Amino acid sequence: MRHITRRNFMKGTMAAGIALAMPFSRVRGANNDIRAAVVGFRGHGKTHINAYREIPGVRLVALCDADRDILDRGAKESRGLNEKVDTYTDIRKLLEDKSIDVVSTATPNHWHSLVTVWACQAGKDVCVEKPVSHNIFEGRRMVEAARKYDRIVQGDLDLRSNEGLHDAIGYIQQGKLGKIVVVRGFCYKRRRSMGKVDGPQKVPESVDYNLWCGPAKMEPLMRKKLHYDWHWVWETGCGEIGNNGPHQLDVCRWVLGLKGLPKRVMSIGGRFGYDDDGETPNTQIAFYDCQPAPIIYEVRGLPSKKDASTMDLYRSVSSTGVLMQSGRAGPSPNTGVVVQCEHGYVNLSSRVAYDNKGREVKRFGGSSLGPQANFIKAVRSRKISDARIDILEGHLSTALCHMGNISYRIGQVSSNEQIREVIQGDKDSLDAYERFSVHLAANGVDLKKTPPVLGPWLEMDSKEEKFVGKFKTQANMLLKRNYRKPFVVPERV
Repeated sequence: MRHITRRNFMKGTMAAGIALAMPFSRVRGANNDIRAAVVGFRGHGKTHINAYREIPGVRLVALCDADRDILDRGAKESRGLNEKVDTYTDIRKLLEDKSIDVVSTATPNHWHSLVTVWACQAGKDVCVEKPVSHNIFEGRRMVEAARKYDRIVQGDLDLRSNEGLHDAIGYIQQGKLGKIVVVRGFCYKRRRSMGKVDGPQKVPESVDYNLWCGPAKMEPLMRKKLHYDWHWVWETGCGEIGNNGPHQLDVCRWVLGLKGLPKRVMSIGGRFGYDDDGETPNTQIAFYDCQPAPIIYEVRGLPSKKDASTMDLYRSVSSTGVLMQSGRAGPSPNTGVVVQCEHGYVNLSSRVAYDNKGREVKRFGGSSLGPQANFIKAVRSRKISDARIDILEGHLSTALCHMGNISYRIGQVSSNEQIREVIQGDKDSLDAYERFSVHLAANGVDLKKTPPVLGPWLEMDSKEEKFVGKFKTQANMLLKRNYRKPFVVPERV
């Protein structure tokens, strides 16, 4: 395979970027088909592939994955469906193909930004999986690349595809239940131990490890599984708040009409219940100080109690004495968003509104076009407004996840008394921490023996997307990463 330097790649793609940035008026393939490529499809990328197969006027024409076994299986499946697809292990080679119109990427997090920036420079529209970035710096570069090269870039934070959710949020924003008091997001999803190794592990022979690592350090593999468990180490993943949090935190931002970033963030958490090679917290609360109401986001990876097969269902007594709960309606009752207002609350997971006595007052239906269908609609119209999650919204919602993680990462192990002192006077925060403590106790975790990490309150300059105040030096060091050449997200796109 011919080696392509960053300089040569840029020379080759700039012309294509200019040509393809023209309005969507020229014929693209036979019968004006949109020709799609999917990058990274061991997991959720399969969803992108299947979605494109169902959309009229879209053809899957290329697949890319650094794991040859996965790539071969994908190619075999396409042959069985009479699809003519080209296969690549190197995204740079794929992007040289000027006939490809759109790129979907569901790679590990550390590749999301670079695939997007390079694809924009090559004149291609992009649908990027959650979280859209590995850090805040990368997210902003993605926005800049989309605007500079006039590309449609959609973040696959797919809850906005549901029409009923639009109706429910409109109901809240019209003040039907009074002012918003607090917005709570939560993800209670079982995550078992990833195990512990006593030395470097063998990388699967089918994997081009140089390409798999890309922007990340190419270090010996120090976990049992290369795939998926990358979520739980900082070099490649963003923990559970970055894995599922973008979905719920995007809805939290949406319902509040939050245009920028929260002015402050603080996080409490830890990796409890097992000793393994994971670095990210499996139990975490992130508190966001923003207007017109605060956001509280909770992560739980342990079951409802030790050795149980079930997960907790969200239940909380609000500051006004309202018993808010997720209920059992909807596809995922232990993952979602609950919005407390003055005169009731709305469970946005099941799209049901309740009054302050817990009586149902309104139920919202809802069909879903689907994120890839929304993306293709925007590609055809060339209207950013047709992309339900334009990359700007995707960046800002993902940035909330990064903010919470940064507070956690520079925090210190703290006692129960120290934590309560910090959040005293805030009934909603105390409620969240009390339930956090009870949940861990039910799993046999003694917080006196294994105390949580208490992150500091970090102040954010939303315009500059940098931290200010007492902890700014430590916090700003985590806004971006050190890149491994030639896999570098540029300062200027």
